[in-house]
Amino acid sequence: MPDLSELTATESRNPRTATLDAMSITEFLQVMNAEDSRVPAAVADQIPQIARAVELAVAALRAGGRLIYTGAGTSGRLGVLDAAECPPTFGTDPDQVVGLLAGGQQAMFRAVEGAEDSTELGVADLVELGLGGCDVVVGIAASGRTPYVIGGLDHAREVGAATVSIACNPGAEVSSHADVSIELDNGPEVLTGSTRLKAGTSQKLVLNMISTATMVRLGKVYGNLMVDVLPTNEKLVSRAIGIIQAATGCDPECAAQALAEAGNHAKTAIVSILCGVDAQTARARLVEAHGFVRATIAPTPQP
Repeated sequence: MPDLSELTATESRNPRTATLDAMSITEFLQVMNAEDSRVPAAVADQIPQIARAVELAVAALRAGGRLIYTGAGTSGRLGVLDAAECPPTFGTDPDQVVGLLAGGQQAMFRAVEGAEDSTELGVADLVELGLGGCDVVVGIAASGRTPYVIGGLDHAREVGAATVSIACNPGAEVSSHADVSIELDNGPEVLTGSTRLKAGTSQKLVLNMISTATMVRLGKVYGNLMVDVLPTNEKLVSRAIGIIQAATGCDPECAAQALAEAGNHAKTAIVSILCGVDAQTARARLVEAHGFVRATIAPTPQP
């Protein structure tokens, strides 16, 4: 029988939810909501470490490397989700931000038993991806001791890649296997051991922060507008037109025309309008400014 005093935060019983099965629906939802409110504070406590993770990700992508998430179960699925959202939101190449899930693609929808227990599989998946020294690997493990994640991080360090760990237990084992360790102390789960709850929520918030802040630093954002959005359907075309209007103050017709002339690239259309140049010139100026709209439209200092 396990020593309850040695259980980690993600495995411990929560005294505030010891009678869930005897609560009314409203009482249950209220206590669950109260527990969820602890998550932002746990994330806030780790902002210095999250900032360091962002710096590593920015450096990796600027050097032509990749941001690679690796995890098992809920943790791995959250990494895959964040990676999948980057191309449509920021116009990134699908290979720039990658999510690896123990057990492969099929594990996204159905658990693959034993996959998370294999350090070898964690290494093999990164080897297959062609992991290199310019990449950064973010290992996500709610328990902080998932062998798949630890194996992957150890391999990443061997090849010279930067490493980050995200765990939901203070003093997590995985922390010693990464250059930057993020430890989210959310306290015990509402449902004992169910890390898809507070642990998963906190991990999702951190992944949001890492990817979004990284893309801002790479020029994928102007103000608070996602100017590299890929308008691949009617909704996103309308969104791109709205972004152009918000950035330039032009009318919808002007925005739509500029978007079409820019090959459906909102960022190019914005520079074209604000600088009064054609799309080809706007595109060239963006290249000179490394993709940053603000630097592109800023007046050149006079001698």
